[in-house]
Amino acid sequence: MNAVPPLSLRPAVTADAEALAALVNSAYRGDSSRAGWTTEADLLGGQRTDPAALREFILKGETAGDRVLLLQDGTGTIGTPGVGPSTGPDACVQLERRGGEAYLGMLTVRPTLQAGGLGRRLLTAAEGWAKARWGCGAIVMTVIAQRVELIAWYEQRGYRATGETAPFPYGDTRFGEPRRPDLGFVVLRKALTG
Repeated sequence: MNAVPPLSLRPAVTADAEALAALVNSAYRGDSSRAGWTTEADLLGGQRTDPAALREFILKGETAGDRVLLLQDGTGTIGTPGVGPSTGPDACVQLERRGGEAYLGMLTVRPTLQAGGLGRRLLTAAEGWAKARWGCGAIVMTVIAQRVELIAWYEQRGYRATGETAPFPYGDTRFGEPRRPDLGFVVLRKALTG
């Protein structure tokens, strides 16, 4: 039985913003996202993020400690099986320190690599990062309420609905172009133990 190599995460730098935006948008929006299971293409059009927003978050994080983490194996890239190394990151996740908790967002795996366990491993690595480096006791996140399959995936990994909700930012095209009028977010939380 082959051992699964540990994941190596590194904080993104501003030079990564273009490649990160391309990765995130390819996984959530448009036809490219349909190659994976995390697509939001039926709920939202337009972009999920853009390089300017990512650069701003990365720069802010340099002083606040917040991070976009890129996934790498020991060689610097995961690569697509049978294709060789990709030219950009294959996965990323956003972490923000919020007191004793961390906010997790933008968990992204290249669509052609989804459904192979990489997202689960990335989630576990991000939880470990927040606990070990920041001393966080819990992770919180928001998920579009209509994404029942994604909510179920997080629930299988120990996240629970808090009962809190948040409105979708209608009218702000930086977050996408809604394809339905009833979008909103549910708040999920997981205590980090052990």
